[in-house]
Amino acid sequence: MLTSKPPPDYGGGYSTTSYGAQGGMGGGGFMGGSQGGSQPTAGKGTLSKDTLRPCTIKQVLEASQPFPDAEFKIDEVEVQQLTFVGQIRNISTQTTNITYKLDDGTGSVEVKQWVDVEANSHAPSLGLIAGGGDGKKPSSQLKEGEWARVWGRLKAFNNRRHVGAHVIRPVTDKMEITYHLLEATYVHLYFTKGPLEPGAGKGAADAGGGMNGQADGGYGNGDMGMRPDMKTLHVGVNARRVYQCLKEIPQSNEGLHVQNIAASIKMPVTDVMKAGDELLANSLIFTTVDDSTWALLEF
Repeated sequence: MLTSKPPPDYGGGYSTTSYGAQGGMGGGGFMGGSQGGSQPTAGKGTLSKDTLRPCTIKQVLEASQPFPDAEFKIDEVEVQQLTFVGQIRNISTQTTNITYKLDDGTGSVEVKQWVDVEANSHAPSLGLIAGGGDGKKPSSQLKEGEWARVWGRLKAFNNRRHVGAHVIRPVTDKMEITYHLLEATYVHLYFTKGPLEPGAGKGAADAGGGMNGQADGGYGNGDMGMRPDMKTLHVGVNARRVYQCLKEIPQSNEGLHVQNIAASIKMPVTDVMKAGDELLANSLIFTTVDDSTWALLEF
């Protein structure tokens, strides 16, 4: 589900702190009214096991667990995979794992990444580059005092919580910190106060209407006069068309094949593939049964 190196593209500005009145946001990959497609009603139901929840460390520490071995809950919604950012306060390297202590200003938590001992033993002979945040060796860019983003799962052992990291990488653009905190805030408000009312944020959509004035690549009507989803304001026109197609066309859990998308929006397969690569790189879609079948990544 995750790309090997998520891109440092975090969208534009955010001009208001009033929930439900976003008048000047520039995207950031998380705003807009499309959250409801596969989302449960706020505060109810459970999320898909493949769902990635952005959160703060305070939310990680305060997550509820009804009973031992039960799934943790944030805002009364089950959480399996989560992501957050934090400043590295300490790094402890052991034979079997690397433990990072991260602090984001709301709290601190230990993040453990298990070391692939077998991969390490073969790395020199295979010419692998050490330090990719993939569990082979601690990345040389992951240093105390620097910021990092973590993807992982919340765990508890002996009444102490830690996050088992799938991926941990350095934050190279400090705007990612602001982006993440805004994203975590939006998702928290979605589940505690409900989705935005229809028409909320219309001012932002009107203000950004000029983006739709771009040429649609010469593939017929293309956008059909439709404003782009707020999640996709930071991607290209073709990528927005592919995203809109995946969002609107009825499909099974396996998503849509590239050929079906190309036929639906009358776009060459090669351009659909390029648009799909852009959406994959921005974590807006994921591959399902094969590399040419995609589905929306909702959270």
